[in-house]
Amino acid sequence: MYKAFFGLKTNPFNLSPDPAFLYRSAQHEEALANLIYGVQSRKGFIVLTGEVGTGKTTMLECLRDHLGSHQIPFACVFNSRLTPDQFFEMIAYDFDLQCSRKSKMEVLFALNNMLLDRANQNRTTALIVDEAQNLDWEVLEEIRLLGNLENRRGKMLQIILAGQPELDRKLEDRNFRQLKQRIALRCHLRPFSAAETAQYIATRLARAGMREQTVFPPELLTEIHRRTEGIPRLINSVCDNLMLTAFAMESKVATAEMLDEVSRDLHLDWPGRSRQFADLDSRASLMN
Repeated sequence: MYKAFFGLKTNPFNLSPDPAFLYRSAQHEEALANLIYGVQSRKGFIVLTGEVGTGKTTMLECLRDHLGSHQIPFACVFNSRLTPDQFFEMIAYDFDLQCSRKSKMEVLFALNNMLLDRANQNRTTALIVDEAQNLDWEVLEEIRLLGNLENRRGKMLQIILAGQPELDRKLEDRNFRQLKQRIALRCHLRPFSAAETAQYIATRLARAGMREQTVFPPELLTEIHRRTEGIPRLINSVCDNLMLTAFAMESKVATAEMLDEVSRDLHLDWPGRSRQFADLDSRASLMN
């Protein structure tokens, strides 16, 4: 709604994980480099973790783009609440295996043949599992066993497990010690610092068509960072709503009052929130 008002070509703060809007912070560059290196070097198991909204799915989308451009076949499991049979059926469909996809043994046989054929061509294959913290023990054990497929050049199937910090805690469980020992690379995405938050916002606006960020004054950027705690998904929600509010009020610049309204609408919670809004309400009642 506000694109023309601000002179933008596209919406800068969509919540969808669009690699075109990837902010290449140092940690995101490192995480993506590790994911690509792990696959190309046939390291086997790679783990990517981060709090909700820190950009894990965007990283996986970037990895998918890389794999596609290098003609590396991959399967993706984005619904992690699966039984072992459903898991094998899903990867059979994603890899387009020519077998009875409801038979675990036939899927394993067809998968092994595909991996051997690709290994003989000195090529590799990847399996991406998102929301892996929700995987049942039985499914994680099946994934671990898939990681045993290897030849003298290395692992034939590169497995990327992505999830929230609960995944790291799950892997510390004694039941998963065999899987934990096989993890070759770990990447973790943390929330942005205040400086990264400001740069992230400016980068997204620039890619949407605003060369110089003029909507959010420096003091407001600091407050946006504090209230979102540097979580990219929350930053997107807040900035999108702020620009919509500014557009509705025919203002080219967002204000602290607009941020207060948006914070209430989004039910944001952050350290010191209750006291801050109590002070605001107290001042408002005195003025009335």
